[in-house]
Amino acid sequence: MNTFFNSLHNLPVLLIIGSIIIAAFYFGRTVKYIKLPSLIGFMFLGVLLGPSLMNILGEAQQEQLGFITEIALGFVALSIGLELKFSSLKKLGSGIVWIIFAESFGAFILVTGVLYLFTKNMPLSLIFGAIAPASAPAGTVAVIQEYKAKGTLTKALYAVVGFDDGLAILIFGFAAAIAKSMLQQQTGTAGLNFAGMMWIPLKEVLLSIAVGALLAFFFSLLAKRLKNAGDVSILLIGTTFIAIGLSTQFHLSLILTNMVIGMVVVNTQSYDLIQKIRDRLPSFMPLLFILFFTLAGANLHIDALASLGLFGLLYILARSGGLIFGSRLGALFGHVEKKIKNWIGLGILSQAGVAIGLSLIVKHEFSGLGRTLASGQTTGDVIATTVITTVTATCLFFEIIGPILTRIALKKAGEIE
Repeated sequence: MNTFFNSLHNLPVLLIIGSIIIAAFYFGRTVKYIKLPSLIGFMFLGVLLGPSLMNILGEAQQEQLGFITEIALGFVALSIGLELKFSSLKKLGSGIVWIIFAESFGAFILVTGVLYLFTKNMPLSLIFGAIAPASAPAGTVAVIQEYKAKGTLTKALYAVVGFDDGLAILIFGFAAAIAKSMLQQQTGTAGLNFAGMMWIPLKEVLLSIAVGALLAFFFSLLAKRLKNAGDVSILLIGTTFIAIGLSTQFHLSLILTNMVIGMVVVNTQSYDLIQKIRDRLPSFMPLLFILFFTLAGANLHIDALASLGLFGLLYILARSGGLIFGSRLGALFGHVEKKIKNWIGLGILSQAGVAIGLSLIVKHEFSGLGRTLASGQTTGDVIATTVITTVTATCLFFEIIGPILTRIALKKAGEIE
């Protein structure tokens, strides 16, 4: 049997992609019979094909198909931006800003506090607290588009999952700078000063916004001359691909860059041009969701759940509590309508790509820092290992439960027929 599966590793890439599309389509339809979002079926197929079980989509195949994940995230971010029309957000009021800040800092403060009480390790607790606000917009957007949800809660969800990743990057920058400083004090070594370390994430956010705005300007300039919706969509796809490539090349936020393109276009261009985009974008988004979530499932290692333990459970509970109660508190201060206050917290729990990306930064930046332990590892090495293991395992949980809770929230709010 293993010989048979191993022989599948040498199949042509397009044969693998085509087979995934057809199989995932039917897996998605199957789980809808038990009232689950179809992306759960896509992820289940991914787990089945991944290293945890059949190993058809092994590490080499995942790396080979990694560009699909970047493309899907780029278009997810673009679609979020296209929903963030300032006139619509204005109707929701300042409550959205309150919610974004309250849920992000609520998760940061609660996770940091709970884990510090459990471990008495402030650098470790700060890092986990800083990763907690990062969300996975793909899961939320996929559920919204699959069920054609419409309403004020839907608009609020687009805004929150769009903006909180940018805020999460900044929170992570501050917390990582403080944690690094604490570890360096253990050995008396001096690295970058605080301002120097803070400039790195701030530069990433500012450059992402600048590049996105510039690309949106060029797209708008060219799109105005096009009459056919198909021509506009080709130009949009090319612009999004350029944004993804620039983000990868210059280490920008892929989500923020593409979201800004959508925001600038929807707030500056004519209704006719926006409609041409909206007419075509939904036609290929389901295909991207199929490939994205199947590959996401292949990346999920079931054996990582065994390493969760009490520490991982505390992180899950504290992050969920911080996001849910933080968003509710923000909604209370922001005086938003009742259904947003009651249900928005359930719609923002998904966590994956950005959180794993931040944990990889921790692995790179913290290895070798701090005092040397009896095991030969440094305290920084222990933090890096704990973060990458726990975040990978908890993302498996959040990626499964997040979309399910998003559907429940939209259903309870009456925004899914």
